[in-house]
Amino acid sequence: MPRRMSTLACAVFAVLSSSLSWAQSATAATDARLAAVESAVKSAQSAGDNAWMLVSAALVLMMTGPGLALFYGGLVRRKNVLSTMMHSFILMAVVTVIWAIYGYSLAFGDGNSFIGGLQYFFLNHVGAAPNPDYAATIPQQTYMIYQLMFAIITPALISGAYAERMKFSAMLIFTVLWTTIVYFPMAHMVWGKGGLLNAALGGRIPCFDFAGGTVVHITSGVSALVCALYLGKRRGYGTEPMKPHSLTYSFIGACLLWVGWFGFNAGSALAASPLATSAFVATHFGAAAAALGWLLAEWVHNGKPSMLGGISGCVAGLVAITPASGFVKPFPAMVIGFAAGLLCFFMVTAVKARFGYDDSLDAFGVHGMGGTLGALLTGVFATSEVNDSFKDAAGKTMALGLVDGHAGQVLSQAVGVLISWALAIVGSLVILKVTDLLVGVRATFEDEEEGLDISMHGEEGYNFEA
Repeated sequence: MPRRMSTLACAVFAVLSSSLSWAQSATAATDARLAAVESAVKSAQSAGDNAWMLVSAALVLMMTGPGLALFYGGLVRRKNVLSTMMHSFILMAVVTVIWAIYGYSLAFGDGNSFIGGLQYFFLNHVGAAPNPDYAATIPQQTYMIYQLMFAIITPALISGAYAERMKFSAMLIFTVLWTTIVYFPMAHMVWGKGGLLNAALGGRIPCFDFAGGTVVHITSGVSALVCALYLGKRRGYGTEPMKPHSLTYSFIGACLLWVGWFGFNAGSALAASPLATSAFVATHFGAAAAALGWLLAEWVHNGKPSMLGGISGCVAGLVAITPASGFVKPFPAMVIGFAAGLLCFFMVTAVKARFGYDDSLDAFGVHGMGGTLGALLTGVFATSEVNDSFKDAAGKTMALGLVDGHAGQVLSQAVGVLISWALAIVGSLVILKVTDLLVGVRATFEDEEEGLDISMHGEEGYNFEA
């Protein structure tokens, strides 16, 4: 009997062991399948995000050439069309080189509150691995090239103020110094790890700028005003007609800017995500409302709505919605855009006429003031219902804007605006003075009369004898 019990116990033990082994194998197989599914999902997300960001980078580059080149090129006189387009084109080359050597490192390397460090010089350590501080699902190289496109278009916007009268050599020196002294520090302060205005990554002041209201538009627009005042008026300004030579060029350029801006703003979500969709929608609605706002103001003021007014209005709206695009709902985006259309129209008509400065293509009136308005209104209309990705040190979502009962955000936005203005004014003045001492900034009277196409580049966009 005991022998039978022992045999039965052994059999039961064998069956239980076999069952346990099978269960463990099944669990391991299930875990392996779940891990494989999770890995596939992450791989698909990374591939989708990377594809979207590469497309966005191309869209932002398209904003400079051909977008801005055509927009600005059509607004100047015929004898300066190539020289004006050359400003946008050459910066695609020059800024790319300095970005690769040291610009990316100064903007996004680990440094202090004002400037990045040296670890990414010559793009060292910038490869296929993501940098989780900035974008965890895409290669750091993708993030780097996307941010490069912002660095290219920003100094190109300034050229709208000095068009038709700045020496080409001076423009090159000014741009290299300006991106180094003004743009790279501002980009680090707002977007870089530990930057003064980037509370999400260790900074002290939560100034929210989703896609470049302070970094791109305020710095370029205010610097444009400084350039216009330093250089002085174009020969004949106020006494000779200086009408755009081709509104057709400018219309095409503005439409390319509108389309490219989706990469600018929606791409700043850094993923193919619902946030990108929200920024895309806000961008489009803001531009549309601004075009209508400008045209309405122009119709009332001049008695007729113009194509130039419409395209200027849409650009003003795109500028103003840029800092807010990832934080606001569609209707507030329309309010921001409409307000920008009205304000920027007032700036380029009444204010410019009142003070008499020659901002050739209204870079300050549209980008400087549009960016300022947008940055401030971001604090008014931003809501965590759209974007709750910014956390404080304890991991708690920071309230955004008055709609969340956080009026202090407007003050934080104002601090960011003031820093942008101050850096742009002081930096641009110093750089212009240095450039003037080195090569002189202003074209000669004879060069201006002949046109910069011939005098600076030895070619012309139109054959006047044909």
